[in-house]
Amino acid sequence: MKIFRLILLILHLGILFLLLGSLMNAYIPPKIFPWFNLLSLGFPILIISYIILTIFWVFSWKKRAFIFMFAGLAFINPVKRWVNFSTDKKGASTIKVVSFNIKGGTMGQKNIEDFLKSQNADVILLQEDGGRQFPVLKDYQRTASNGYISILTKHKILNDKLIYSSDETEGIPAGLQADIEIRGKVYKFLNIYLYPFKFEKDMVRLNGDSDANEQKLKDVVKRLIPTFKKHQGQVDVLRRTIESSPYPVILTGDFNSVPNSYEYYHLSAGLEDAFLTAGKGSATSFHDYKFPIRIDYVFSSESIRAVSYVVDRSVSLSDHYPVISELSLGEK
Repeated sequence: MKIFRLILLILHLGILFLLLGSLMNAYIPPKIFPWFNLLSLGFPILIISYIILTIFWVFSWKKRAFIFMFAGLAFINPVKRWVNFSTDKKGASTIKVVSFNIKGGTMGQKNIEDFLKSQNADVILLQEDGGRQFPVLKDYQRTASNGYISILTKHKILNDKLIYSSDETEGIPAGLQADIEIRGKVYKFLNIYLYPFKFEKDMVRLNGDSDANEQKLKDVVKRLIPTFKKHQGQVDVLRRTIESSPYPVILTGDFNSVPNSYEYYHLSAGLEDAFLTAGKGSATSFHDYKFPIRIDYVFSSESIRAVSYVVDRSVSLSDHYPVISELSLGEK
């Protein structure tokens, strides 16, 4: 029994160090050490394992349980970025924002149009829009689509511009900015679509062949690491756009990055995560792999307060669920 507990203790300590490693994404960029960013993908499994082992020590009446419980406090906010239970919020002068990766409309163009129209949103931010037109949304102004991202709004668009990183070679923008006048005040909306990993299910589906599975894992890592590094260049240019904005910022989109990643820490710096403020339950927004993955977000300047945040899981029109948030534009 002592040997068994020793093995569990070593395992628990190992998981703790891996979790602490994921926190290093706030400080160490992928181009220097990409492996910390890799840990963020496994955060749900790591934290669940950590909690189970902590409970084991509690019921074993071991003093080390208190040490692990105290160390676990460092992961309260990282956990809340995945699963949160906020209280109901109220706010005046709200706008409704919808962010949705529609996967080119390949799963039903008309159903997507009907869904977007039914939302009656102030601003709709689409990723992977495929350059499709939305004739039923005739009351909306729209930025020119480049086939990847676009913004539609009932309000006046003053200007818009695609944002590219300096090392972009495939013509995929990091984001789209649009200055939109709402009720006499201007807000900068940023629609983000960080470079995709371009995985197919067969590439990550394991089977009984250990050699084949090992090769799949190696191929996955080979695809992840360069993409993390590419994201760093995109994040750099997006941060400059945020920091130079003369207007309050509302940033949404498909980050192709999970919470606690380098991308999350640096894009959210100085902004508020609407899910942390007003979200309830799970923030999982990508559902194609049957694994809890949150890669769609709504952030805003501190002068803008989230009143509600919903991941609409009743809508199966893409491999993403739409993210819907109401934002109060009044001062806190």
